[in-house]
Amino acid sequence: MYIFLYDKTFEGLLTVVFESFSRKLIPDVIVGKKNYQASLLDIPFEIGTDVFKAERVWKGIQTKTDTKVCDRIYHAFLSELNGVEMMIYKYLQLIFTSKYNISANYREENILEISQIQQKVLKEAHRMFMFVRFQKTNSEIYFAPIEPQYDVIPLIGKHFKNRFRDQVWIIYDTFRNYGLYYDLKTVEEIKLEPIGLNKSTGKINASLLEEKEETYQILWKSYFDNINIKERKNLKVQMQFMPKRFWNYLPEKNNGKSELSEGAK
Repeated sequence: MYIFLYDKTFEGLLTVVFESFSRKLIPDVIVGKKNYQASLLDIPFEIGTDVFKAERVWKGIQTKTDTKVCDRIYHAFLSELNGVEMMIYKYLQLIFTSKYNISANYREENILEISQIQQKVLKEAHRMFMFVRFQKTNSEIYFAPIEPQYDVIPLIGKHFKNRFRDQVWIIYDTFRNYGLYYDLKTVEEIKLEPIGLNKSTGKINASLLEEKEETYQILWKSYFDNINIKERKNLKVQMQFMPKRFWNYLPEKNNGKSELSEGAK
């Protein structure tokens, strides 16, 4: 089997596409270098990322199709799903070999599959708009830890910049260990040294919090509990809109003492 190895970046994947077409060699598998386990039957090709080659492929995609399809490809890549690289590769094969725009031809299994993956990624990004909770630190920076199912950090910066443009903030993906930093002017990607975050509670160390922050969190929890109408509570519906994997980073969950947690026992 022909195995193409790359650095798990989007530019790296586009470079793989360029090299494959240039060598007229179709990969059986495209996988990150760190994830590859050698086999006697494999013929591996390690492809170094080349920004120039990646740009040529990207411009070719833009020429053959439209912005929506470009977004679809990128969003699918952000899913990080196992085997998504080959799905994207086959999708690009269809784009480059077809004489017409095939983006809406959902009879093609691969096109439908990539579209469905995109919808999952966009849904996860939208959930960030609802479930991100900032904690004010003693350095006047609002910090929000997240742990999304997909890599949605590249998709949420614009929203939070517009929504919280008068605050200095950091939104940090604790699983992928990188995030966004907004300094009242621009949003930049950052990577932090180990941070004082308790992942079981979703809280940063009390010594790093602004003096009144814990009081605000208690008040928010109290407000959440009091607006609930107990006679009408439907825990299954609440959990559909507030998936359990987000609870650690929600003050209203409050370490398992909210109604949501009680109903999940």
